[in-house]
Amino acid sequence: MSATELPASHAELMDGVYRWQRHIYNLTRKYYLLGRDRLVDGLDVPAGGTVLELGCGTGRNIILAARRYPDAHFFGLDISAEMLETASAAIAREGLSARVKLAKGDATDFNAGALFGRAAFDRVFVSYSLSMIPGWEKTVSAALAALSPGGSLHIVDFGQQEGLPGWFRSLLRGWLRKFHVAPRESLRDVLESESQRTGATFHFRTLYRGYAWLAIVKLGH
Repeated sequence: MSATELPASHAELMDGVYRWQRHIYNLTRKYYLLGRDRLVDGLDVPAGGTVLELGCGTGRNIILAARRYPDAHFFGLDISAEMLETASAAIAREGLSARVKLAKGDATDFNAGALFGRAAFDRVFVSYSLSMIPGWEKTVSAALAALSPGGSLHIVDFGQQEGLPGWFRSLLRGWLRKFHVAPRESLRDVLESESQRTGATFHFRTLYRGYAWLAIVKLGH
């Protein structure tokens, strides 16, 4: 899918939300986007492997992963041109441009071959993006379709705060709505269903009393 074919409403919405926020995004989000570093540490990328991040945003996670796995090659997709501008500058400052390639695209429907020159990846990860993507279930399917045999999909996102006080959940949900973020109550069920459909193994854990959910779906060889 080319940039001109993107669903303009969501792309424009994200550009509007992050046109100014992108400059302070990493500083503010580090306090409540919990579990991202744990996801990166658990990628276990093979030497010379390939990694795709869907919803790469400012590039914070992909830069961290590129440092963590210096022999791997990374690819980032985002629907927001504003975020990609920030990510590209950050990647260049880190001297990682030779190993990290970015493209504008819709995470629910993308052609990795056309965007990146390769159709499959050893790892795909999605960090706090499914809660912002309309039709996010399609992103899960698209991510699994982009995996090489034996590859794995890694997801971290808001949970249902099931072990936290009700007042905290209400305050958090109200705050998140201001940024068009909605924790996906059916995330675990969708991932289990997709794992069964693809014959993959599924690992799921709650973090911080349900504040965040972390999941890994691993394909067979």
